[in-house]
Amino acid sequence: MKRSAKHVLAAGMLAGIVLAAGVATAFAAPPPGNAALRPAEWNAIQQVIGDQVRALKAGDGTKAISYAVPGIRQQFRTPEGFLRMVRANYRALLDARSSTFLDGAVVDGFTIQPLQLVLPDNTVMVALYTMVKQKDGVWRIAGCVIAPSTAQAT
Repeated sequence: MKRSAKHVLAAGMLAGIVLAAGVATAFAAPPPGNAALRPAEWNAIQQVIGDQVRALKAGDGTKAISYAVPGIRQQFRTPEGFLRMVRANYRALLDARSSTFLDGAVVDGFTIQPLQLVLPDNTVMVALYTMVKQKDGVWRIAGCVIAPSTAQAT
């Protein structure tokens, strides 16, 4: 699969548009002074997302919802409700035959981690995760938007 700076830039621009629309602010405010992150922080973010995706694919709603910020956990109340929402609205995460983390970015104080998804029919999508570092230092998922990508699967 080819991944160019153009595709990463497009994902970043899309993240900015999503954030400007207010989608990512539903459950968390951006942490102050978070202009840039060290590689270890990006690794921790990717670990949280990867662990959640694995839990979702395994049907483990309890584990999957544990990676979300408290506001999302409160909204869905039960692991079963969370799984139903994911199955209805985030099917691409479950169906992807492969996934690749793209370069993350901090946009207007929001930490965005793109995850490129290749579906069984070779359609390419990008899941844009908004991440928030909790007071205990642990990263949690504050939101996710899935959008089409201009990349082509090979």
